[in-house]
Amino acid sequence: MTTTPSRRVPAMVLADDIKAFQALPTIEGYAPHDPELKLDAVTATFDELSADQAAFVRAQVAMDAARDKLAHTEQRAHQKMLGVKKSVCSQYGDDSNEYAALGMKKKSEKKKGGGKAKPAE
Repeated sequence: MTTTPSRRVPAMVLADDIKAFQALPTIEGYAPHDPELKLDAVTATFDELSADQAAFVRAQVAMDAARDKLAHTEQRAHQKMLGVKKSVCSQYGDDSNEYAALGMKKKSEKKKGGGKAKPAE
């Protein structure tokens, strides 16, 4: 039963594997019994690794661009709603039901400032 690894190989270990792979063709007479360990099979796996790393970088770049676009759109939407609230307040007043419908607190519902509290005697 084959299991899918859930963790990535640490960068230092992978760097050592790449160095070892680059040295592998210099070993004369390398002939393993396992066909998966032959130079052609190992080379194909490292070619796949390189392609997967490039795809991962492209996906990260796309994710960064999507995150930046989302942040920009969020800011624009927020600025527009601030403008809407200001517009409703100037059109209907800050004590209107329309103003309250936007989630704002009516002026008459706000607590009045009481100044300093009297010290307890």
